[in-house]
Amino acid sequence: GGVMDLAYVCEWEKKPKSNHCPSIPLVCAWSCRNLIAFTTDLRNEEEKDLTHMVHIIDTEHPWDVYSVNSGHAEVITCLEWDQSGSRLLSADADGHIKCWSMTDHLANSWESTVGSVVEGDPVVALSWLHNGVKLALHVEKSGASNFGEKFSRVKFSPSLTLFGGKPMEGWIAVTISGLVTVSLLKPNGQVLTSTESLCRLRCRVALADVAFTGGGNIVVATSDGSSTSPVQFYKVCVSVVNEKCKIDTEILPSLFMRCTTEPSCKDKYPAITHLKFLARDMSEQVLLCASNQNSSIVECWSLRKEGLPVNNIFQQISPVVGDKQPMILKWRILSATNDLDRVSAVALPKLPISLTNTDLKVANDTKFFPGLGLALAFHDGSVHIVHRLSLQMMAVFYSSSQRPGDEQTIKRQRMAGPLVHFKAMQLSWTSLALAGIDSHGKLSMLRISPSMGHVLDMNMSLRHLLFLLEYCMVTGYDWWDILLHVQPNMVQNLVEKLHEEYMRQNAALQQVLSTRIVAMKASLCKLSSSTIARVCDYHAKLFLIAISCTLKSLLRPHFLNTPDKSPGDRLTEVCSKITDIDIDKVMINLKTEEFVLEMTTLQSLQQLIQWVGDFVLYLLASLPNQGSPVRPGHSFLRDGASLGMFRELMVVIRIWGLLKPSCLPVYTATSDTQDSMSLLFRLLTKLWLCCREENHITEPDDTLIDECCLLPSQLLIPNIDWLPINDGIISKLQNKQLVRLQFGKAPGLVGHTVSSQFDAFVRAPGQPKIDHLRRLHLGAYPTEECKSCTRCGCVTMLKSPNKVTAVKQWEQRWIKNCLCGGLWRRMPLSYS
Repeated sequence: GGVMDLAYVCEWEKKPKSNHCPSIPLVCAWSCRNLIAFTTDLRNEEEKDLTHMVHIIDTEHPWDVYSVNSGHAEVITCLEWDQSGSRLLSADADGHIKCWSMTDHLANSWESTVGSVVEGDPVVALSWLHNGVKLALHVEKSGASNFGEKFSRVKFSPSLTLFGGKPMEGWIAVTISGLVTVSLLKPNGQVLTSTESLCRLRCRVALADVAFTGGGNIVVATSDGSSTSPVQFYKVCVSVVNEKCKIDTEILPSLFMRCTTEPSCKDKYPAITHLKFLARDMSEQVLLCASNQNSSIVECWSLRKEGLPVNNIFQQISPVVGDKQPMILKWRILSATNDLDRVSAVALPKLPISLTNTDLKVANDTKFFPGLGLALAFHDGSVHIVHRLSLQMMAVFYSSSQRPGDEQTIKRQRMAGPLVHFKAMQLSWTSLALAGIDSHGKLSMLRISPSMGHVLDMNMSLRHLLFLLEYCMVTGYDWWDILLHVQPNMVQNLVEKLHEEYMRQNAALQQVLSTRIVAMKASLCKLSSSTIARVCDYHAKLFLIAISCTLKSLLRPHFLNTPDKSPGDRLTEVCSKITDIDIDKVMINLKTEEFVLEMTTLQSLQQLIQWVGDFVLYLLASLPNQGSPVRPGHSFLRDGASLGMFRELMVVIRIWGLLKPSCLPVYTATSDTQDSMSLLFRLLTKLWLCCREENHITEPDDTLIDECCLLPSQLLIPNIDWLPINDGIISKLQNKQLVRLQFGKAPGLVGHTVSSQFDAFVRAPGQPKIDHLRRLHLGAYPTEECKSCTRCGCVTMLKSPNKVTAVKQWEQRWIKNCLCGGLWRRMPLSYS
């Protein structure tokens, strides 16, 4: 049933003179930021030449592909993302390895600055060195209150450490002639490369894979491609001696695939076609696939310590050493499949799920399967998900061209030639989505049910998604693939439960995760029409938190021998202790000298100060009709923490206004006598007092509401520029209808009903555009180059118009990622 379904497909436009043909081999890689990189060869009909392309897409805007001529002279054999998802390695059949990184932190602009080479020796396996960070997800503890219990840090040594224990960055590759090459990236940008042969008797390596041990060693598995030869394993140790990279290798126990030793099928599968460690930090489990022209068999092996039986003759004479028999390491087969159709690609889970017996039992009882299944793609176009330990079938997907059991179609297809099938596949970091690239270079995105199609009650389905959302919150990974499974009727519940779980963590962890949880709530609220207005509120809240931190960090202690509290902390303390509604009485308790800044600094902050002033006025003016939750701003009226931040900022702005009146927010008032700042502060304080304690919120009294009713007659209520509800694909996938897309062509995505009722708050095309983070107006047809966030759609200029230090400090907050954590992409100049 609904175990796996197609969410979208994206294909290349057919062009008469050139086309994207699949390269042999085709490779793809999926990063923890939900960027997918894959290769095709661009064939030019006239010159008959091939260009080896690397394409990078963000799963939310697959059509906005960034394609780069890789500069590789031969076909690309490997692609690997690093742990942070911000750098990509590519390697080719000529021994060249390139390291790609973002230009100006833009997800659609990449450059290769460093690399290494083993001239003329094709690379068959490639991996980043391990940075020593390893988590385990404990399904058994999914009900625990503490994130540290659910997702525990596993003791794991980096492959190589710098002075002081910091992991050294770099990569390791294995070549076809049996060499292992390691490149280390020094902090100064230099690359140290060293190459050794895996063993004295060098032999051809057709397939290889790399894994890491907790002790900081590297394990390499190799096969010469024939199933009658052994699969060999080597331990590799990397060290730095006298500024040079040194590699030591040692032989480990090898194995013969069982299918070649059993008389019944001895010569049936002559070639080993896939060789993979089950996870990059599990060197003791390996997956092997042997094939012939039409069929395959898959085996899973595990490395065990076993006692060595000693012959009785020796037992009397050998000295008794605590009666311990000697131990040896030995490969044992765990499981094997029956005869399968020919395997074309394998995808392994990246979710580091704990595999203890209790965890496996709880996972089975609660039907929580992410991380337990691996995917096999076949030449007939189907995909199976099998259990990573037992290799038993968990789910199956048939491509549209074939349904089982229909003899006619099967006959027709045999006549028609080879079927379209996946040549490369990758699972997302939570295992809830699978991307496949087929023989035409088309990308298919499949959803995979966390319960593998078992029907669960709503509460359990929510718990599964919540557990994975928390995992992304703790690791900082992007959670787009979880949103694929969120239905509109789940949103309210998920947001509430996420908040409850967050409130159960200790204060320090809450502080670390404070913005990430807001960004998560915003992305969830986009998926239901009843919560859509809150998306604006959450984005405004992220903006408020960032402004508050930046402005408070500009305050400086007056004396050098400062007390233990920073001026920002003292401001917070004074404002929460002195609940007076008169702004000047609060101000009097602060050391004004801590607030003295240069005039140019104050002037450069005017746009941010104006936003604070406008927002406070907008909120208070909307208090009387607070019965309408569909209006943006509604949730702030009950959010004591945010109102408290606004109140602190009003005090800071008031003090700065005494130093430089022109930095104050500009209000259009009907009479010039009133002091707008103190009026707004008075009303804001009254509202804040109603809800400063989360568990004890009272209704605002009638006099406050009456005073707020008068505001529109005293001051002009500003328009707030809310973020646009973005143009991504996720909300178009909820009705489970397949969406067909084309690379390079933004779809005229017909929005669902959600966004249409919302457009009233968002500027229409042709209206002046705004830089959402600098709060500057860009005009209706901006001439400046801009970037927009891949997740929240917020827009800002690429280049800073202002060089003042305070502005730089503000811009540093979102130079790498948007305030919501999303990646930036460069926008075409004509984006209006």
